[in-house]
Amino acid sequence: MSKLQPTTAGDIKALIDNEIRAYPVETRAGRMTVDAFRTQLREPRQVTVNFSGGITQTCWSVTRGDGCYRVIYMPTAGYFSLCVESDFGPLDIGVHGKAIDCFGSV
Repeated sequence: MSKLQPTTAGDIKALIDNEIRAYPVETRAGRMTVDAFRTQLREPRQVTVNFSGGITQTCWSVTRGDGCYRVIYMPTAGYFSLCVESDFGPLDIGVHGKAIDCFGSV
């Protein structure tokens, strides 16, 4: 990592707040995406995420699970991921990037 990544709930909330402020809301679709994202936000909390090959990593859950998906922050990577809910906890499905973009991909 070339720069220090956010590693506290406050740092992650600030990162998300910056994304919300920068997200294009000139269109109805943009406004609806941001509004839906805001309703699903939760206080960031640590969670164990499962990755391919049986790897697990402590990450930060930033949205409520809807029974199928949730958005998490991966501190070692420095970006967000869309995870599918499983019997074993959240499972990374390879959709990575900004939190709102991951959220809006489903």
